[in-house]
Amino acid sequence: MRCPFCGHIDTQVKDSRPAEEHVSIRRRRFCPACGGRFTTYERVQLRDLVVIKSSGRREDFDRDKLERSIRIALQKRPIEPERIDQMISGIVRRLESLGETDIPSKQIGEIVMETLARIDTVAYVRFASVYKNFQAADDFDKFVSELRPEAAQADK
Repeated sequence: MRCPFCGHIDTQVKDSRPAEEHVSIRRRRFCPACGGRFTTYERVQLRDLVVIKSSGRREDFDRDKLERSIRIALQKRPIEPERIDQMISGIVRRLESLGETDIPSKQIGEIVMETLARIDTVAYVRFASVYKNFQAADDFDKFVSELRPEAAQADK
């Protein structure tokens, strides 16, 4: 594993332990060249996924990109980091288990929206604002008003 600080190729593993409920392995690494310490995560990848954008363009699935967008939506929300990691791993496993290697970006967005709706409605609205490309405050109002009837029926 290449050192992120100095680029040295030969780093050493100092500690390994299961992470994310035994879905991945967390490794603490040490670089003998610069003395830097860093953490890596090793996960099973069942298949290489390809995302088909709405423009038709294809790109390799990037777990980090998915994680960044979810963490932005959940920023400053009272959700534990472990719960976020579990959610992301669950989404990736769900995508891998679809049986297809080519997945439309729209399908990924819908799965993320469905998952966020169960965890945190504020994060759900934040993600929807980017995913559905809200242009004005009226877009938020319309979207939130569509959520309210479901909440009102749940209270009954």
